[in-house]
This record gives sequence, structure tokens and C-alpha cells, in this order.
Amino acid sequence: MEAYQQSPAPEMAGGVWKRVVVVGGGVAGSLIAKSLQFQADVTLIDPKEYFEIPWASLRAKVEPTFAERSLIYHKDYLTNGRLVLSKAISISNSQVLTAEGRLVTYDYLVIATGHDDPLPKTKSERLKEYQTEHERIRSASSVLIVGGGPTGVELAGEIAVDFPDKKVVLVHEGSRLLEFIGPKAADKTLEWLKSKRVEVKLRQSVDLNNSSEGNNTFITSSGEIINADCHFVCTGRPSGSAWLHETILKNSVDGLGRLKVDENLRVKGFKNIFAIGDITDVREIKQGYLAQKHALIAAKNLKVMMRGGKEKKMASYKPHSIKVVVSLGRQDAVAQFPLTTLIGLVPGFIKSKDLFVGKIRKQLGLDPRLVDY
Repeated sequence: MEAYQQSPAPEMAGGVWKRVVVVGGGVAGSLIAKSLQFQADVTLIDPKEYFEIPWASLRAKVEPTFAERSLIYHKDYLTNGRLVLSKAISISNSQVLTAEGRLVTYDYLVIATGHDDPLPKTKSERLKEYQTEHERIRSASSVLIVGGGPTGVELAGEIAVDFPDKKVVLVHEGSRLLEFIGPKAADKTLEWLKSKRVEVKLRQSVDLNNSSEGNNTFITSSGEIINADCHFVCTGRPSGSAWLHETILKNSVDGLGRLKVDENLRVKGFKNIFAIGDITDVREIKQGYLAQKHALIAAKNLKVMMRGGKEKKMASYKPHSIKVVVSLGRQDAVAQFPLTTLIGLVPGFIKSKDLFVGKIRKQLGLDPRLVDY
């Protein structure tokens, strides 16, 4: 299936609807497509048939049924737009080229390809992946996690709480965990992990090229030997911009692979091309809720432009101060706000029980509870 169309975009009172093409169906792309589908002729280009709530993926590894709610078919919220199931491989001033050779014409383009994270095309395949990873964890007596950023910390917390009998080792090359936030939050997180018997090794790395999961032996940069039945790599992923390097946007990509945007979230030098979410060079922590703020600002600005409004009426996006909540298992979390740092049940109440899954589903116009298909 290359394309899905629930209903064609009709003509609006003032003329034909503008064609808005959104490339990338992640946190930002799904929300902007949903937000504009009744004001424009919207096409969403994504290689998979579903939207995945990324921060919920770690719990899905320990509880596969959790993914039933956190994996959402694009067609369930995109009821008045088109879905092209393909990878975008190039763009021109007016068209996007897909891997199958399809040309999709646009008046306005939104790039929301985030980070490069290859996932299965179908929801059922992704659910099977979670089941397989769950079985790996369940059958292992020891687990190695490489990377002490939010992904590695949250996965260690999920496993330590759900499988307290497992030996969990977390190796991080930095001098402290969660280096993107303050040392107080990092120290509290380290203490919490140790209280759950997670062994944390800082200032070390693991050369996975010279390790074999078949023999369960891993060697750290300091020469320590770690025996683990399975391992998970939770280090940073490259930006999803490689496909842009030979396009009209090749000079708009910075050295980190991020698109340079102005205060209105338009790609610098282009009036009709926006970029939102993790792929932008906005100077702030890359977080899902900020990507959603990008989507809402860009949607507002696109509505202004499509109505022929003046640029001065467009909204500006202002980078937000640090507000971070990192879940630690089912009940606890560590939170850093501008004026305070908290750990335990109070910040856990904010995020950890449901990981905002119900809230995201509601935002997309869906039942926040589990719905059978």
C-alpha cells in the first residue's frame, strides 16, 4: 500500500486548498498533519503505517502490551488527509520524491524527520519486536545497557523495577549520568539506580565491534569484563537529514545534521518550507513535548500564510527553559525545573504511570484508553 486517502480535500470558500506535505510521522509531524487536515490538502509521507510515542518504547520492552496504546495508526487521526507509505529521498522547489519514484507536489512543505531510527513498516511487526525484546529480557539473568542519557537511564529503571532479580549494568562514557541537565538531578538519579541494585560504570565505554553477544562477554575501555546475557545500546542516533544533502536544502543543514530555522520555524532562506522537532537547530534540549510545541507554532503560521495574512502576524517560537522529567520505573521519576530538582513519587505522578500516552492519544483526537481494532 503506497497511499491511503480517507477523503479528498475539497475546495474551500476562497478557492482551492493549499497543498501541505509533511515528511515524517513522528511526534511533531503527526501533530501538525492532524492540526491542518481540515484547513489544507494535507499529505503525510512516512515509511511506516503508524506513529510511535518514542519515550513509551522503553516500557514496551518490559511490558509489550503497553505498545498497543503507544503505537497509533496514522489513518486513525489523519481522517481527512493522504498518507504515503514511503521514504522521502529528495525534494525540489515544488515536489517531494519518494523511494518508489512517486512525486508529491506541495505549496508548503514541513520537514519533521527527527532522528534516523529505522522501524518496521507495520504496527504488527513492531509489536512482535517488542515481544521479542521482552523475551530477551525475561530469559536473561544479566543485562548490559550502554549509554547513560535519558534513554539508558529510563530503560535501566524499567528493567530494575519490573525484574528486580536481574543483574543490570549501565556503562556510560561521561563523568555523570544525564549530562544534559544539572548535576543535582544526575546525582539523585545515580543514587536511585544504586538503590535498585543497578551497577553504574562511569567514564567507560564498550567496544561493541569486538564484543559478541553469543558468548555474553563485553570489555570496557578500562579493561573490565562484563558478562551479560543481552545488551541494549542507548546512545545518540544521527539526525534524519542525510536524504537532504543533495537537495535544495543542502546548504541549510548545519554540521550536526540539523536544519537551520528562523524564529517562525521556517528553513532559513525559504518562505514555504518549515522544519519542526528534533531535526531543527533550535538551541534547546530535544524533547517530545517541545517538538509538539514546534508543531503547533508552525501550524498556526501555516494557517496565517494560507489565508494570505501578513508575516508580522506569524508566531515566533522561543526556546524554552529546561524542564525535564525522566521516569524511573512505574512510580518514580527525577524532575528538573527552573527553580528546583525533585525525585521520587511526586515527579513520578506527573509522568511515570502512563508516560503521557493517554494525553498524546487525546491530543490526536483518540480515546486515551486501549481500543481494540
